[in-house]
Amino acid sequence: MSIKTAEELASMRAAGLVVRRTLEAMKRAVRPGVTTAEIDEVGAKVIRAHRARPAPALVYGFPGVNLISVNNEVVHGIPGARKIREGDVVKLDVTIEKDGFMADAALTLGVGNISEEKSRLMACAERAFHCAMKVARAGARVSEIGREIERDVRRSGFSVVRELEGHGIGRTIHEQPSVPNYRDANAREILTEGLVITVEPIIAAGSGKVFLGVDGWTVQTSDGEMSAHYEHTLVIANTEAIVLTAA
Repeated sequence: MSIKTAEELASMRAAGLVVRRTLEAMKRAVRPGVTTAEIDEVGAKVIRAHRARPAPALVYGFPGVNLISVNNEVVHGIPGARKIREGDVVKLDVTIEKDGFMADAALTLGVGNISEEKSRLMACAERAFHCAMKVARAGARVSEIGREIERDVRRSGFSVVRELEGHGIGRTIHEQPSVPNYRDANAREILTEGLVITVEPIIAAGSGKVFLGVDGWTVQTSDGEMSAHYEHTLVIANTEAIVLTAA
């Protein structure tokens, strides 16, 4: 969507606040021995307390409230009986609807003592986001976001998962434009003031190739390598973008 009024911006900020608080609560709940279903319920309580609704279930019929993916699971992991273990890499992805507006964010965290490569992978996903933010302003092409992400990821020795990308958001989860995480010559759309998008580097330690799991939801790396995901919802402006889902 493209924000036209102060009221729409206030509504998007309210949705972004719910996402942030949900992620913060879920992050605190991640520890060895807890199940992904228990982490999901922590997030669900925050969403309900803010009179919001889980957007993946609302729009796509996702069989959970929040998306929780572990290790080689890249995105769209279904919460369940799986227990978190020391050394795991956990991706928390929250998308909510509040009063007709949607916002989306994700983070990746390591559990306990993790390897140096896992630490570098997680740091790379977040750093690539900030690299993209330098060009995410009115007048730039969408492809410039992907160019900056891919440049940093490749320089760090990792791979972009090309099948997954950012997107417009607002009245539903996935709106135009698509926001690839690599320099896509076809992503020629011009970013305009007020446009709401997600920027979300999704990267892997191996080839970056993925497949859809047997549950029909969970995307996993084909080579079993670790993955990381970092995402915020933002509003394009003439100078620095407004990040709706960050503190």
